[in-house]
Amino acid sequence: MTTQFEKSSVNEGVLTFEIPVEDVNKGLDKAYNKVRKNISVPGFRKGKVPRQIFNNVYGEASLYEEVLNQLLPSAYQKAVDEAEIDVVTQPEIDIESMEKGKPWVITAKVTLKPEVKLGEYKGLSVEKQDREVSDEDVEARLEEKRQQLAELVVKEEAAEEGDTVVIDYEGFRDGEPFEGGKGENHSLELGSHSFIPGFEDQLVGAKSGDDVEVKVTFPEEYHAEELAGQEAIFKVHVHEVKAKELPELDDEFAKDADDEVESLDELRNKVRVQLVEEKESQAKEMIEDLALRQAVENAEIVELPEAMVHEEIHRQMDHFLNNLKRQGINEDLYYQISGTSREDLHNQFAEEADLRTKTNLVLEAIVAEEKIDVNEEEINKEIELLAGQYGMPVEQVKQYVTEDMLKSDIRLKKAMSLIVDSVEEK
Repeated sequence: MTTQFEKSSVNEGVLTFEIPVEDVNKGLDKAYNKVRKNISVPGFRKGKVPRQIFNNVYGEASLYEEVLNQLLPSAYQKAVDEAEIDVVTQPEIDIESMEKGKPWVITAKVTLKPEVKLGEYKGLSVEKQDREVSDEDVEARLEEKRQQLAELVVKEEAAEEGDTVVIDYEGFRDGEPFEGGKGENHSLELGSHSFIPGFEDQLVGAKSGDDVEVKVTFPEEYHAEELAGQEAIFKVHVHEVKAKELPELDDEFAKDADDEVESLDELRNKVRVQLVEEKESQAKEMIEDLALRQAVENAEIVELPEAMVHEEIHRQMDHFLNNLKRQGINEDLYYQISGTSREDLHNQFAEEADLRTKTNLVLEAIVAEEKIDVNEEEINKEIELLAGQYGMPVEQVKQYVTEDMLKSDIRLKKAMSLIVDSVEEK
């Protein structure tokens, strides 16, 4: 196959390649045999139309799209291999010529993996991480548990910060009610900041049975564009005011908070152990993050392609949305619940996409430099790990991930371990 590659910029170029005549002819035969059974031409039985008659009536070119779809993937991959280039994103394909009796000529605009010049990535120094658990940390965690076990008790006095009010409300803009601005018997904790800024503050001091007019201005970045930055008035009726009644910090509370303990001292000890484990895990994550960032900063990446960053954003979005789908939450429902949009999600992942792309490139360069490989046992362990994470049978996991994907992931993890295991905390 005739293949030619010309660079158009540092990390981009145009790959020109041919699909040989013999491959095209075989593809045309295959495509014709596929469609002939459904073809009807006067004078011939259905499925029995001769090839020449088909060409005269429909034209051989009517089969070209089917043939191209068959042959293009493998022809493109052969061309990439022949040109010895490392392509990192989907190509932009153009058809240069599809003449009868001649090779088909295709061009593909491609983005190449940028050159990575590794700097120091072993023996890095990071700031020593705090792993100390104080008595105050333990008491703060116990207080969280008390708050979780608190009971709401109706009170006659005026509502205070931290109280919960049960309300009916309806919002009006320019005297007209607006969609989504009405609710009944809604429990709202004052100070939770779960409503529009300023809404909860105006209910402090209200009593059961009160009617309150709440004036607010919607945030400029509000998810409902028609309300963003607009003033509104909510008519609110307060059904009840409830205060939190916290349990005493004693042995009975400890048993209610954790059925595996018999006393408050036991609960304190257990909480301390949990906090130590959490601090250790947080320290490990921070060390990994700091060390990886250093390794990336120490490396030189020759012009990071924008297409790679864009692809990384969409890979992260797809991963996030697929995880939600496994939990029974589709994309539209997520936006509705979170009050966000697809654009917001895109922007969220765009913030770190540049760093994530550079990190992957550096890790891949370390894999090559250290000649990191993967064995069968490691692949099987990874499959079992994924099966446990997603609650799927091992055989089902194998249907979703290829061996090449697993090998790539394991190699990157090994490269990361190579960096982190040699880190010194100072």
